Amino acid sequence: MKAATTMTREERMATEPIGKLMASMTLPAILAQIINILYSIIDRIYIGHMEGVGANALTGVGVTFCITVFISAFSAFISNGAAPLAAIWLGKGDRERAEKILGNSVSFLVICTIVLMAFFYLLQKPLLYLFGASDATIGYAMDYLSIYLIGTIFVELALGLNAFIICQSQPKTAMLSVLVGAVANIILDPIFIFGLHMGVKGAATATVISQGLSAVWVMRFLLGKKSSLKVKKSCMKLEYGVMKSIFSLGISPFIMNATESFISIVLNHGLQAYGGDMHVGSLTIMQSMMQLFSAPINGFTQGMTPIVSYNYGAGNFERVKQLYKWLIGMCFGFRFLSTATTMLFPEFYAGFFTNEAGLVTLVGQVMPVFMAGMLVFGIQNGIQPTFLALGQAKVSLFIAVLRKIILLIPLAIILPHFMGVMGVYYAEPVSDILSAVTATVLFMVNIKKILSEEALEKIR
Repeated sequence: MKAATTMTREERMATEPIGKLMASMTLPAILAQIINILYSIIDRIYIGHMEGVGANALTGVGVTFCITVFISAFSAFISNGAAPLAAIWLGKGDRERAEKILGNSVSFLVICTIVLMAFFYLLQKPLLYLFGASDATIGYAMDYLSIYLIGTIFVELALGLNAFIICQSQPKTAMLSVLVGAVANIILDPIFIFGLHMGVKGAATATVISQGLSAVWVMRFLLGKKSSLKVKKSCMKLEYGVMKSIFSLGISPFIMNATESFISIVLNHGLQAYGGDMHVGSLTIMQSMMQLFSAPINGFTQGMTPIVSYNYGAGNFERVKQLYKWLIGMCFGFRFLSTATTMLFPEFYAGFFTNEAGLVTLVGQVMPVFMAGMLVFGIQNGIQPTFLALGQAKVSLFIAVLRKIILLIPLAIILPHFMGVMGVYYAEPVSDILSAVTATVLFMVNIKKILSEEALEKIR
């Protein structure tokens, strides 16, 4: 009975009407992503309103974003690389291979945790100065990061393995794993920050506890009877062939997330050099808004990716075509509308994070510039996960490298020499628009060839 139930749950990805399937798979994932992003957003809102020190504290915690994003990049390597690969093998009917992918993913995340904690604990102060901290903000940055690093294992397991629940067609369970931690964070933040007078240390403590609860939920499910893919000791020994396949698909989302860290470093450094702490603080607010409006898109693509992968693995190409049209269209539409609101009402959004009048005014001036490219970037938000879902790691990797490494980082370094501090802000929209156009061209040129038995056979 259990086997039949599991098979029915997974096979509905190939048979259920797309509208109904899409809603059931993506809505919980969207809610999960929104809830998950509240970890950092709520921290920053509370910190920004700390009496007398809010602006400097917000800027200090914002500088740690470079490191926390880099840490989460390893979980993205698994959630966006290994999980879609497991879904493809489920679509082919090979559950044993899918469980090897899961087991190797767990071992990989544990190893990453040990290395990352040791590295950043030893070098956190010089790195934070390098990443844009000043004498006025370094104390807040170190207070937050030193505690956050304790929870590295929770971040990796909670974010990295949750996608394996989704690829079993159980998005509600995946959403609950995030909800448990987010609710705890919302409750604990004001208690630790204000009630116990711990300031930024309290925000970090609340985050660690909350992520720990989410990690326990995820692991309990993947070890339990309700999971059709289980974490097994026999599957946890790292195998070259398994890790190679994970690496080939996961390297693109890893670079996408890791380069967010490098981008923040370059942007923070440029803003500090040409503008000062207030400009670094403005970036913290704008990146927070970008994260908030990216969350529904990330959730939608996370829910859609296993459906596309499953149908591609099953050779159902006509259904794949319908799915990617929905995926790209929804990403573009939401990104356009949400970006338009930030450009029209920048000071309104800035007010959520700070009461400092000068910082609110600055955000009002620069956010419409910084966010402009996002009006069209939704196209790339839909195309890139489609490539990943179809096992096209090289194309997806090129798109990621193009926007962030080839375009954004050089522009953020070069433009300020001609435009001053505003050159840092203009680098973002220029790179967003150029990369979105390139992604569109690559998709139109390659999609017909990808949807063929010959291309699918190469993955087999």
